[in-house]
Amino acid sequence: MSTQSMSVKERIFHSVLFEVLALLIVIPISTLVLTEETATMTVVAVAMALSAMVWNYIYNLGFDALFGHERILRGLALRILHGVVFELGLLLATVPLIMVLMDLAFWPALLIDAGLVVFFLVYAIVYNYCYDHIRFKWVSKNATQQAN
Repeated sequence: MSTQSMSVKERIFHSVLFEVLALLIVIPISTLVLTEETATMTVVAVAMALSAMVWNYIYNLGFDALFGHERILRGLALRILHGVVFELGLLLATVPLIMVLMDLAFWPALLIDAGLVVFFLVYAIVYNYCYDHIRFKWVSKNATQQAN
C-alpha cells in the first residue's frame, strides 16, 4: 500500500486549501462571537493564516521525516499528536500577533487564541484525515491507470 510522498507543489496546495477553507469558517464566526469589525477579524485571520501556512509547511516536513511519508497509515493517536504539537508551536507566534492586531493584553489574546486552537485542532484532524484518504484514492487510481 505504498503511495508517493507529497511534492513541494502538493504541500503548498495542501496548506493553501487548508487555510482558505478555515478562513471561510473562522471569519464569519469570530466576527459574531467576538463582536469585532469584519475588517479587523479579516486582517487577524489572514495574518494568522499566513503564519500558520509557513509553520504548517516546515512542521509537516519535519513530522513526515520523523513518522514517515505513508500518511494514510497514521492512526488516530498519531493524528492527535500531530495536531496538538502543531497548535502548541503555532501559539508561540499567534498570541503576540493577536495582541498587536487587536490591541489586547496577553490573557485576552491567549483566551481568543485558545478558542481558535480548539477549533483548529478538530478542523486539522478532520481536514488531514479527509485529504489523506481522498489523496490515497486519487494516487491509487492514477497508478492503476498508468499501469494499464
